[in-house]
Amino acid sequence: MKKLVMMIFAVLAAIGVQPLQAQPAPAMAPAYNFGDFKSSTLATKAWQALNDKNLDGVLAYTNKCIEMYGAEAVKMQATLKELPAGDPQKIFAFWALNDVSTCLYIQGEAYRVADQKDKAKVAFERVVNEFSFGQAYDPANKSFWNPAAGAKDKLDMMAKGLNLDFGDMRSSTLVGRMWGALGKKDLDAGIAYYSKLTALYGETAKQMQAGMTEYAWESPEKIHSFWALNDVGTGTFIMGEIYRVAGKKEDATAMFKKLVNEYLYAQCWDPNGWFWKPAEAAQQKLIELDIPVAVKK
Repeated sequence: MKKLVMMIFAVLAAIGVQPLQAQPAPAMAPAYNFGDFKSSTLATKAWQALNDKNLDGVLAYTNKCIEMYGAEAVKMQATLKELPAGDPQKIFAFWALNDVSTCLYIQGEAYRVADQKDKAKVAFERVVNEFSFGQAYDPANKSFWNPAAGAKDKLDMMAKGLNLDFGDMRSSTLVGRMWGALGKKDLDAGIAYYSKLTALYGETAKQMQAGMTEYAWESPEKIHSFWALNDVGTGTFIMGEIYRVAGKKEDATAMFKKLVNEYLYAQCWDPNGWFWKPAEAAQQKLIELDIPVAVKK
């Protein structure tokens, strides 16, 4: 049989006929697991894909969320005249609006990171124009932020040619970005990150400060429970340092005084295993700048 097959191939070759070749299977698009197809599940998976810089994954999850829940999100948006506030359950009640606006923000950010700015602009503008009252929940800090506000910031930065990344918008993420800006001596980036940090978490930080008469000390968990105060206070210290390094003594002084007077009981976790007090560090910086230190009681 083998000899017969070889003879057939030889005859075909002699008359110029080429045997058929096996063709490779067409490339298959990766399969994505949509889980239980809940809007919150799709948004969570989209965040992870964004963190992995997986644009195709982001588009798969966000488009599925918009396809399934976009119409309901439009209806919810139409019932509102301002951002829902107060009881978290009241905010969660607008689940479709919250998750669709979040997914569009993630989509815009994924396009921006991939340097597809025109598509990023379209996604960000949809958040602002169609789903402005959506809110994203931060489970780590048990707080909400507004994707439309974040989208506006991204559009402004793109218009100015800036390329800044606010990440997941958590206070700890923004503080991390500020440390990076200090290391790079990047004044513009520092100002942008600090402005976003205080816009999102400044009021919560002041509320936490107002209820305190001494530094939290009972346990690391207790100290971390004042997350907004800790992060805004730390960010204010970093902003003072960024101004100081830039040679802007008056601005640095204003930041250090702001920290001492408004966020006195903030504490910052050092990865080496302890907390330090930004206000005490700010007081030392003011002494070095030859500025009198007066703490509001």
